[in-house]
Amino acid sequence: LPGTLNNIDSALTDTFPYGLLDHPHYTYPRSYKNMDVPDVLISGHHKNIESWKQNQRELRTKDRREDLWRKYTRIKEIELEDNNE
Repeated sequence: LPGTLNNIDSALTDTFPYGLLDHPHYTYPRSYKNMDVPDVLISGHHKNIESWKQNQRELRTKDRREDLWRKYTRIKEIELEDNNE
């Protein structure tokens, strides 16, 4: 619906466009109830941050949604096969 999102990036970075559950999100303060924001997220190194986010997406999905994990891994296998042809 028009006006629902501030910008298209909101939709593109939501959970299911990746086929995985979303990564954990953190805010201030950097430490809350003995839970700290991972150092990588405050490092400013965008490639490492994205790698951490992807790893967390995969871990959460594998642990919580076996159905999504099977679908995701099958898609990755097909992509790998296509790239090897």
